[in-house]
Amino acid sequence: MNKSVSLVKKALNRLVLILSTLMFTMYSFAQDTKAVDVNINAKGDNGFFANPIVWVVGGAIFILLLVALLRSNNRNA
Repeated sequence: MNKSVSLVKKALNRLVLILSTLMFTMYSFAQDTKAVDVNINAKGDNGFFANPIVWVVGGAIFILLLVALLRSNNRNA
């Protein structure tokens, strides 16, 4: 009797798994598929970060901080 209960539980688990998989599949296919309208404006003011000087200064500061951190770790060892 215990074996038959185990088989029924396994069958029920498989049925629930199959139904839930089908439900999630149907839900994913039911998503809205309208075209995405992306407007990329390449002209005009690109803002602060378009200036190359900002990138050079930022890179220099990053390298200085990295060197300072690496040197302080060598002294402690």
